[in-house]
Amino acid sequence: MTILVCDDDKEIVDAIEIYLKNDGYNVVKAYDGVQAVEHISESEVDLVILDIMMPRLDGVRAMLKIREERNIPVILLSAKSEDTDKISGLSLGADDYVTKPFNPLELLARVKSQLRRYTELGGAETRQNVYKTGGLEIDDERKTVTVDGEDVRLTPVQYKILLLLTRNLGRVFSIDEIYERVWNETPYNSDNTVAVHIRNIREKIEINPKDPKYLKVVWGIGYKVEKIPQKGNQWTSD
Repeated sequence: MTILVCDDDKEIVDAIEIYLKNDGYNVVKAYDGVQAVEHISESEVDLVILDIMMPRLDGVRAMLKIREERNIPVILLSAKSEDTDKISGLSLGADDYVTKPFNPLELLARVKSQLRRYTELGGAETRQNVYKTGGLEIDDERKTVTVDGEDVRLTPVQYKILLLLTRNLGRVFSIDEIYERVWNETPYNSDNTVAVHIRNIREKIEINPKDPKYLKVVWGIGYKVEKIPQKGNQWTSD
C-alpha cells in the first residue's frame, strides 16, 4: 500500500518515511498542500498523512480538495493540542488527528488501524461501485479506471464524463446533457468543449480511437458507452 506524507518540515517527512518503509509501505512525499493534491491526482494512494500548518495550501484545505477526488483515510498532524482543534479537524473530515511531537510507532499504529478499517469495512461497499463493460472497468470508490487490467490516467473532467456514460450503459446522452451533468452549468457553446474531452478519453481507453469499441457517437444525438456482454457479470446502472 502507498502512503502520502505531507509536511513542510522535510526532516519530519523523512523520519515518517523510514518507519513506514520499514513496515513495508510505499511512500510518496510532499512538502505543501498543493503538492499533496497534485500527487492524489497522479498517484494511487491509500492513505494520507497531512500537516495542518503548511505554505501555499494548509492541510485542512488540502484535505477538503483531496476528498473531492478520493475517499481515502486522512490523518492530520498538528502542533496544536487543544480539544477544539482536534474536534474541528475531525468534523471537517479527518479520520484521525495526531499532535506533535508524536511517537512514530504510535503514528504507525494509527496508520495500520485506519487502513484496516478502510479495507475491511469498506471492501463490500467498494465492489458495489464498480462499473464494467467488456474490458473497461471503473471503480468509483477508488476513482480508478482500467482497460484490460491496465491503469488509465484520466483528468477529473474526463473521469466524470466516462463515469456518467458507463453508469448508464447503452443510454445516449446529448452534448448538452453531458455538459450540464459534468460542469453543473447551463450549456453555452458546449459542442466543442465536450467533443475535445471525448476525443481525449478515446485516445486513452480505445485500441483504435477512430473505430471505438466503448465510447460511441450516435450521430445527431450524442454519445454513449456500449454495453458489452460479459460472462458472470451483472450490469450496474442508474
